[in-house]
Amino acid sequence: RGYDFSDGANLDGLAASMLTTGFQATNVAFAIKEINRMLDWTSKDVEGSTSPEKCCIFLAYTSNMISSGIRETIRFIVQHKMVSVLVSSAGGIEEDFIKCLAPTYLGDFKLKGQELRNDGINRLGNLLVPNENYCLFEDWLTPILNKMVDEQDNNSVLWTPSKFIHRLGKEINHPDSVYYWAYKNDIPVFCPAITDGSIGDMLYFFSYKRKLVIDVVEDIRRINDIAVRAPCTGMIILGGGVIKHHTCNANLMRNGAEFSVFINTGQVNQFNG
Repeated sequence: RGYDFSDGANLDGLAASMLTTGFQATNVAFAIKEINRMLDWTSKDVEGSTSPEKCCIFLAYTSNMISSGIRETIRFIVQHKMVSVLVSSAGGIEEDFIKCLAPTYLGDFKLKGQELRNDGINRLGNLLVPNENYCLFEDWLTPILNKMVDEQDNNSVLWTPSKFIHRLGKEINHPDSVYYWAYKNDIPVFCPAITDGSIGDMLYFFSYKRKLVIDVVEDIRRINDIAVRAPCTGMIILGGGVIKHHTCNANLMRNGAEFSVFINTGQVNQFNG
């Protein structure tokens, strides 16, 4: 049985009705219940605990989540400190900042790639990003990279992907940005494949001018330590690949998470490891 809209539109009621709706709606309801368990957990639930702590929630997502309008949902979650750790791919980092500098446009999946290329437009599925957006991103990023090298050389600052993203969140200073709020709320953001995107291109060009060192080893230690030291962990993983593996591996260091929700297009028990 599904939701009866003659009772009016109620988001909580609609979500609850999914449990009995059937097909994938029921799985969505299971995911909602699991996430609510993460949010409701406190260390008071553990016998002998003396300090109140909450579940350490890892939110991992692929770049298309930020390229699309899901970005605003993730921004709300981070702004209101509803998660403890973020894990994303390079596109999931840079697209957030690029959207603060210039808009992404809605197109169509059927548009011809060659024609878009000739017009100086990049396609992300049915989303369109003009070349000018990436030029604006480079103009914004390069002075920050210069400051980072100065701090590295003069103050012995050791940069990591998470420290790099933290700094960019500070520099963007824009309330629409996910990583501005991650900076404000001191929520670490991990991106093990930080060079796999436009940021990597910018770092490549910049490397012929000055040498910036970004240490991935310190970050793997940092994310693993967060998981190991947490009294309880939950994983919400939107997509697959490196963001899923990185999050699961960190939680493997503590013999697994207490709670988990996976949303992806992988076929269960077929062709997906």
